[in-house]
Amino acid sequence: MNRRQLLQVGALGALGLGWGGLQAQLEAANLSQLTPRKKPAKACIFIFMWGGPSQLETFDLKPDAPAEVRGDFNPIATKVPGTQICEHFSRLAQWTDKLAIIRSLTHDDPAHLSSGHATLTGQLAPVVKSDADPPSSKDSPHLGSLISKFRPNQAGLPSFVAMPWKALHPAASGGEAPGQHGGWLGSAYDGMLLKGDLNDPKWRPQGLGLPDNMGLDRLESRVALLKMMDAQRASLHESLAGSAFDSHQTRAIEMIGSPHVRQAFDLTQESDATRDRYGRNIHGQCVLMARRLVEHGVPLVSVNWHNDGKNFWDTHGDNFNRMKNDLIPPADMALSALLQDLEERGMLEETVVAWVGEFGRRPQITKNNAGREHWPFCYSGLLAGGGIKPGVVYGASDKHAAYPVADPVSPQDYATTILHAMGVPTAETLPDRENRPHHICSGKVLQDLLI
Repeated sequence: MNRRQLLQVGALGALGLGWGGLQAQLEAANLSQLTPRKKPAKACIFIFMWGGPSQLETFDLKPDAPAEVRGDFNPIATKVPGTQICEHFSRLAQWTDKLAIIRSLTHDDPAHLSSGHATLTGQLAPVVKSDADPPSSKDSPHLGSLISKFRPNQAGLPSFVAMPWKALHPAASGGEAPGQHGGWLGSAYDGMLLKGDLNDPKWRPQGLGLPDNMGLDRLESRVALLKMMDAQRASLHESLAGSAFDSHQTRAIEMIGSPHVRQAFDLTQESDATRDRYGRNIHGQCVLMARRLVEHGVPLVSVNWHNDGKNFWDTHGDNFNRMKNDLIPPADMALSALLQDLEERGMLEETVVAWVGEFGRRPQITKNNAGREHWPFCYSGLLAGGGIKPGVVYGASDKHAAYPVADPVSPQDYATTILHAMGVPTAETLPDRENRPHHICSGKVLQDLLI
């Protein structure tokens, strides 16, 4: 505390308020900081590194630690003097002047599913520390669903798009991670899911094309017929499920008939050089698609690390070969290309870029298989653009990257900061489908990371 704050503590003590009164005052001050920004970001690209990237092999290397902690990789200098990252992020090293590197993310949930919920929603899962509980209507809404609530897209495009799948873990009894849909906001806020390998030349977004034997005139006549039938089933549409279906149906028809929408999803509009720069792989093309979508007006696009059949970033075994050969290269290409692309197009200042997993990896290497186990107590994440302070490192970890020693950041804080940067009134509540109030956020805004 500074001198003024200490005097305030003394004054509160004299008034009989004590520490509890000061805490209440500080909480009220924090809420006042959550008022919407005057110039909010227009969009967010949320890159979810499903599986849990190791902090020690990405952005928080410990070259002076013992060999059983240090691992095989070396740190390299970056564009920001004094800031080092992993040698295999050689492209990204040239763009760290655009990044805020957070080295003190922390929580205590070692389960993929429930910690995934916290990462994608900014709220604790209905059942914490669990890989056995699948998605439910009790889940908190994905960040994209919240954005859909506050920024419904009027241009025919959805407000929230996720790709290339809904993250799931075959070793988890619950399967699919919760927190990837509208949750208690309802299915109308689920967002659009783009499935498949976007690097496949034959890939097309499902649901945006018409059968070969149906033109727009024929589609419009069928729509008219459907409307007549719907009018005769008005009683069914009074139900919540009917309303949600009608909303999805109307939106789908609008999207199919819109050249603007079809163009937004058309990767062939990009040059070969651009597609090569992002990486001719599923992750690189997903990140490129995310850029196209926000450029066309989609407020939030979530790119989930794809199913590569090898447990994603969940490197319980063969950690160093997996990171060096399979995981870091496409991640490095895609993120550096995205930052360059947004900067050159004048979009970085209005687009938040987030790169994070659900937790990190245990500092001690597993001897028998060169792996690292789950470790939620300390890990790293990135933020850039959209009012985020560039070229900084926030927080610090101990000598083994095991625990934060400065400025701990929860997944709730990380998500709240993103929503605040996008102008969402994070101090408010929203009603669920039964009109019960829910807090939009449960974290604090990381004010020191904002311009």
